[in-house]
Amino acid sequence: MSLFSLGLTRAIVGQIFGTLAGMALVMIVRVLMGLEAWSAEPAWVVGAVFGIIGSLWAVGALADWVKWMSGTPTPMHHGPPHGKPAWTRYFAVDYNHKVIGIQYAVWGIFLLLVGGTAALIFRAELAQAGLQILALDVFNNLIGLHGMIMIFAILLGVGGMANYLVPLMLGAEDMAFPRLNALGFWFNVPGSLLLIFSLFVGGWDSGWTGYPPLSARGPVGYQLFFLGVFAIGLSSVVGSLNLIVTILRMRPKGMSLFRMPIFCWAVFATSMIQLTATQLIGLSFLMVSMQRALGMGFFDPGPVGATPFTGGGDPILFQHLFWFYSHPAVYIFVLPGLGIISELLPVFARKPLFGYKWIALSSVAIAIVGFIVWGHHMFVSGYNDILRIPFMYSTLLVAVPTGVKFFSWLGTIWGGNLRFPTPMLFVLGAISVFLIGGLSGPILGTVPTDLPLHDSYFVVGHFHATMFGGFVFPFFAALYYWFPKVTGRMYNETLGKIHFWIMTPAFWVQTLGQMGVGVMGMRRRIGDYDPLLGAGEITAWHMAITIAGFAIGFGVLLMLWNFFQSAEVGVLAGDNPWRSRSPEWQIPSPIPEHSFPAPLAVVGEPYDYGLPGSSYVSVVAATGDD
Repeated sequence: MSLFSLGLTRAIVGQIFGTLAGMALVMIVRVLMGLEAWSAEPAWVVGAVFGIIGSLWAVGALADWVKWMSGTPTPMHHGPPHGKPAWTRYFAVDYNHKVIGIQYAVWGIFLLLVGGTAALIFRAELAQAGLQILALDVFNNLIGLHGMIMIFAILLGVGGMANYLVPLMLGAEDMAFPRLNALGFWFNVPGSLLLIFSLFVGGWDSGWTGYPPLSARGPVGYQLFFLGVFAIGLSSVVGSLNLIVTILRMRPKGMSLFRMPIFCWAVFATSMIQLTATQLIGLSFLMVSMQRALGMGFFDPGPVGATPFTGGGDPILFQHLFWFYSHPAVYIFVLPGLGIISELLPVFARKPLFGYKWIALSSVAIAIVGFIVWGHHMFVSGYNDILRIPFMYSTLLVAVPTGVKFFSWLGTIWGGNLRFPTPMLFVLGAISVFLIGGLSGPILGTVPTDLPLHDSYFVVGHFHATMFGGFVFPFFAALYYWFPKVTGRMYNETLGKIHFWIMTPAFWVQTLGQMGVGVMGMRRRIGDYDPLLGAGEITAWHMAITIAGFAIGFGVLLMLWNFFQSAEVGVLAGDNPWRSRSPEWQIPSPIPEHSFPAPLAVVGEPYDYGLPGSSYVSVVAATGDD
């Protein structure tokens, strides 16, 4: 078997050749027009678009679509590819939702390591005042790369959990549209590679937000940044559509909406946001790209006195478009994580989930209210002052459904027969960290306190607490919890708990330290600072934040080592080591190619733990692969 036979290799090679073909086409057209052959801006734009298409074509993600158009039959193939080892299916186009879920999760972890590495590099620079190892332009590029790569990593992690778990929790054989599911994943490969490669053609120094006019005038790396985000946005749109249809149309007999596992409610609310809001970030970045490439002045104010009707654009328009997606996007990241918390707490408390319907509806409420709060990111942008008040009140309103979840979690824990394996520890760690993010949020959502703290490190601390507590900690809890189901083996419990006790205190130090230096006057996205800030204590605070960051990185590597080792030599887990009621735990571990040998029937409530004689689904006898 050659390296080129791997689908991932073909995808990368296809992207390279597609990019070159697009560049060559631009040069030919320019020569025919009597222009100089090479112009970086159009060459890279067209090359990047051709590269995305070339990647999808080479890996085979478009093959069945082309066959359909030509009338060729496209039978669904189940199982590993013919004549190749079973592991190669994870590096190629595969239509099984479990394989696609693992592809999402693994690629997301890869991006997590890339983004985390960028963070450790610039954190080493910030450990002391002055410039030690990085020039300011390199620092700014690493800041932007870290921010956007970590956002992509979280999106892929969400996709991994949703694709793997939702059909299993519904008792369905697969997603509603398996081929669309595969295509959705493979958009992420060229998109993320474009983002990483953009550093080598000038990068982007505007931070992850890409605000014009800076992004409209910077190096050509911005174009790869815009198009990479656009490609991954397409993945989010098609993936969310697939999940919505799967949840609404593929539930088994007896599973009403209010008998669904709570994680499915979280994914449903998340998918509604993704489907309706993602277009806005794609649109805003595409408009800047077209402004650069074709001279369209969407966000260019033009000469003094110009209006939108006489050629003058408005840079504030970009912020409205960008944040109309990017604040709801916070809930795209957070809602699945909060769903994981609600899913795991009853299992390890051995009692019913307190306020199940309230938790389910609170996810929908957060998704709806999240669309009317974007303006709190723009309190200092120069928009009309009167807009600050309604956006302030709508922002504070989000705390109500979020508070419902906290009180429900406390009600679930209260009086429970608690057990504390690694997944439960990460659930409790998530609650503690997300609480830090939640309590610091209203400070930035009210006008008088946001104005002095805007663009400070206080915002960085709040955002990291929200993302880590809302997604990263629950994601790690999910990895530990479902690892036995995916592999059939238990992870090393000792290493898992060491990971938790390294990472959790380190993150407390990091996020509270970031908020602390923000109060001292530290601005975000700044490569140097005055050592006299905070009465001369700011350097010590930055050193503590840097050490905590490296400790978090070590904990993540320890987790990955634990998983790699345990997948081979871990103790056999059995089918249901956690004694869960959820459908995926009623079938063999690891899960067969065809997950359920017969349709399920839901006969009870999903979280009636500790109630004698209750059951959730009719148990299906294991039949193995077919």
